[in-house]
Amino acid sequence: MVTQLTDHYRKLLMKHGRCEESRLKINTIDPSDRATLLTYFMIIFILYVSVKEYYKRGQYQRENEECQEKLEELQKKLEDLQKEIGRRKEQFKFVWRNAPLYADWRKEEFQSVNVTLDEATAHPVLFVSENGRQVTWQERSEDLPSSKQRFDSLPCVLGQLKITLGRCFWEVEVGTAGSWDMGICRDNVTRNWKVTMSPQNGFWAIRLYEGEYWALTSPETQLTLRDHPHRVGIFLDFEAGDVSFYNMADGSHIFTFPQSTFYSALRPLFRLWSSDSGPLTIVQEKENTLTL
Repeated sequence: MVTQLTDHYRKLLMKHGRCEESRLKINTIDPSDRATLLTYFMIIFILYVSVKEYYKRGQYQRENEECQEKLEELQKKLEDLQKEIGRRKEQFKFVWRNAPLYADWRKEEFQSVNVTLDEATAHPVLFVSENGRQVTWQERSEDLPSSKQRFDSLPCVLGQLKITLGRCFWEVEVGTAGSWDMGICRDNVTRNWKVTMSPQNGFWAIRLYEGEYWALTSPETQLTLRDHPHRVGIFLDFEAGDVSFYNMADGSHIFTFPQSTFYSALRPLFRLWSSDSGPLTIVQEKENTLTL
């Protein structure tokens, strides 16, 4: 055992150039001194290994500390980014009325609702489909009993939905329909004689008539649209008194009425002008939709 250790240490010293084999005569050393010398050698070897391991562990620790610092730096950047996203989102929520060009932004803040038509309110010349999602002009008007609910002068029909709070929107396919009005109205609007459709009379709607678009303000406002909207989105914020219209094909803004104060329930409104007008079809949303 001792011989093996001395050989090992001799090789180690020779490797580092600290002595030459010819000058090392360890075998001539007294056995008692040899044991002491080997003990010193063992202590030195153990110290060497320990110091090496210590520095190795120190290096690992420094690398670990560096990794931890980088991780903390990345976490801070992530937190800062999340705060910035939250700040911008809150800023958007505050100014969304002033950013009318992005329908998708509003869709994130508004609840999609499935609207169906109330056949009991339909003018006799209008035909409501069985599923309540499409209105068309029929050649012969039906002989229907008089009703306070039914329009008998303006060829209109209302949606079943009565809105009294919140933010909601729905979409209507207009296709190549020639002339129509759509929007919202108060639930108690006049239905039994002709009335001018305007906010003062409880109507917030837009119109396509003979190829021209109008907002039914008082007086009416002519609209210049880049493209003919084949699908129109109606957005209502009840508490804010906001009614806005969008071309849902490209998300472009059509018109926003000046803010109003709503004191009673509102309902979706649809109007056709003649047999060349329709049909108008309410789009049924499949996801994230509230049915009322």
